[in-house]
Amino acid sequence: MPATAERVGTQLCGVGESPVWRPADQAFYWTDIPGRMLWRWTPATDAFAHWELPQMAGSIAMRGDGWLLAMQDGLYVCDALQAGMPCSPRLLAAVAHTAPDMRFNDGRCDRQGRFLAGTMAMDMGLALPAGRLYRHDASGVSVLLDDLIVPNGLAFSPDGATMYLSDSHPSRASVWAFDYDPGTGVPRNRRVFIAALPAGRPDGAAVDADGGYWICGNDAGRIYRYTPDGRLDRTLEVPAAKVAMCAFGGTGMDTLFVTSIRPASAAPGSLDGAVFALRPGARGLEEAASNG
Repeated sequence: MPATAERVGTQLCGVGESPVWRPADQAFYWTDIPGRMLWRWTPATDAFAHWELPQMAGSIAMRGDGWLLAMQDGLYVCDALQAGMPCSPRLLAAVAHTAPDMRFNDGRCDRQGRFLAGTMAMDMGLALPAGRLYRHDASGVSVLLDDLIVPNGLAFSPDGATMYLSDSHPSRASVWAFDYDPGTGVPRNRRVFIAALPAGRPDGAAVDADGGYWICGNDAGRIYRYTPDGRLDRTLEVPAAKVAMCAFGGTGMDTLFVTSIRPASAAPGSLDGAVFALRPGARGLEEAASNG
């Protein structure tokens, strides 16, 4: 039987991003970038909570009992979130963007707890290769890669020795693999992993416990699984065209949560911008928390 996408809640996000399952809370978190909102769903009670943010947050990661947020002008931290109480992020590290009107986008921690995140120009139509991939750890912030337009699809193999990265811009729309040094946090030997998806552009991604790379096909309403040797072996359908990012979670780490985007042209009553949960028959790995 094919995995069926079930809707999570009733909210519709402008750009739903950065899904994270927090085992300690048994809860699922994600952001709405233009909505400047951080969301939480607790499946056991079907309870939802949300927190307004002072800036757009492109990605989040666990940090102690709180959170690290990659926002518009830098990395921020906030304490443990409580329903009904405000989220008040504090600046951890500012970055000097390479062009005006930029923000952080996709990001996550490597297996050792270093936080990596990319930046992009907010006007994607400019096709501006001003984006960078940053790494934050106990020593501070450093630049790993540049010449990126819309960095996305960041993920790590189960052993942490391979890093995946995509560029979602239509002029590139490829996924690369890198040899990644778990000791130093440095990617090397960049090569094409997926030259082009069967349909759609590569967006956010996740890796399962067997090393399969699950990539959202933005504009196609599909999620593709690629084996570590780059072979497409599964395709899942989602009832929203612009799927944005996916992440494994749930008590058995066997639920694939998927966020999506609601464009201005979305039809009334459509599910564009909704969040979905699927059971794809695979298990994921718990996300590492930031140690920086």
